[in-house]
Amino acid sequence: MAEQTSYQLPELPYDFKALEPVISAEIMELHYTKHHKGYVTNLNTALEKYHEAESKNDVAQMIALQSAIKFNGGGHINHSIFWTILTPISKGGGGTPKGELAKMIERDFGSFESFKEKFTAQTGAIQGSGWGWLGYNKGQKQLAIATCSNQDPLSTQGLVPLLGIDVWEHAYYLQYKNVRADYVKAIWQIFHWKNIEERFHKAMGS
Repeated sequence: MAEQTSYQLPELPYDFKALEPVISAEIMELHYTKHHKGYVTNLNTALEKYHEAESKNDVAQMIALQSAIKFNGGGHINHSIFWTILTPISKGGGGTPKGELAKMIERDFGSFESFKEKFTAQTGAIQGSGWGWLGYNKGQKQLAIATCSNQDPLSTQGLVPLLGIDVWEHAYYLQYKNVRADYVKAIWQIFHWKNIEERFHKAMGS
């Protein structure tokens, strides 16, 4: 049973201070060691309870645990992506995408600047907590901007996640206070387009 539920906190690909000045070391440490770790711990706990209920054919309990699995599982999935699509400015963060992804962004949004403007506006306007995403629709073979509430993963909308911005207050409040728009605008400086392009090619090929 332990093997079924032993999700782990992924290793950060950089130091806590590496994304400064865009994201402070204090935010990164709290975000990673408290919030993401909490999702992993709570996911494992919920899954252990789920497997126990399943072994007892306790369908009511299995249903009752779905929301905890969705919330904490989504938090783990979303943050595991988030850390990898960011990189320090000194290591190539920022700029614009290249190759096929750049061409598809131009095709589906008119231009990179138009995409950036739409994405920033929609993500900044999320009510409460949630995420803004650029996703790939395999069936339609096109890109889409989408927003998700709380920790709902983008897969719930039938899209493969390529790029996401966490707009929960824990992601920015210590540094940007209540000015979410400044955080969303600044984070473009540390997007790891090489990683995002790799996600895109994997989504296209799968």
